[in-house]
Amino acid sequence: MGLSVTISAADAQDAEHILKLQYLCYQSEAELYGDWSIEPLTQSLDALRAELDEGYGLVARLGDEVVASVRARLDEDGTVRIAKLIVHPRMQRHGLGGRLLDGIERHFAAETAPAEPAAKRFQLFTGHRSEGNLRLYRSKGYAQVAARELGPKLTLVTLEKDAA
Repeated sequence: MGLSVTISAADAQDAEHILKLQYLCYQSEAELYGDWSIEPLTQSLDALRAELDEGYGLVARLGDEVVASVRARLDEDGTVRIAKLIVHPRMQRHGLGGRLLDGIERHFAAETAPAEPAAKRFQLFTGHRSEGNLRLYRSKGYAQVAARELGPKLTLVTLEKDAA
């Protein structure tokens, strides 16, 4: 009998597992852009824990193993900034990234507390050469709203979609 993947809210106890997975997943991005100093590869455990405390995260588990994750936070203007959507290389192309995006959107689309406004829009970014990421985001209704050249090898593409 095979194990099924479950998705749940990330907590402080997941931070170390997420950081290890993040390091593994961003190796391909670093290679693609020739830059191993990118923030996901240099982020500290304390910084990751702070992101989880300040926002909301999801993890996907296969049994006890964290195999995918995403983090997001809601700004005061109603923009949900989605970051670091990662899926273990052996689990890619099985719909996990899409399921995590859907889960983040559902979480922020509803009012989470009386003092917190519901999301007005969702925003994320990726590098211009990250075709798999761009394909996923576009398939989920995201459209490019900006591009910013960060250097000769990297243009950061910002994508958004309105909250339904």
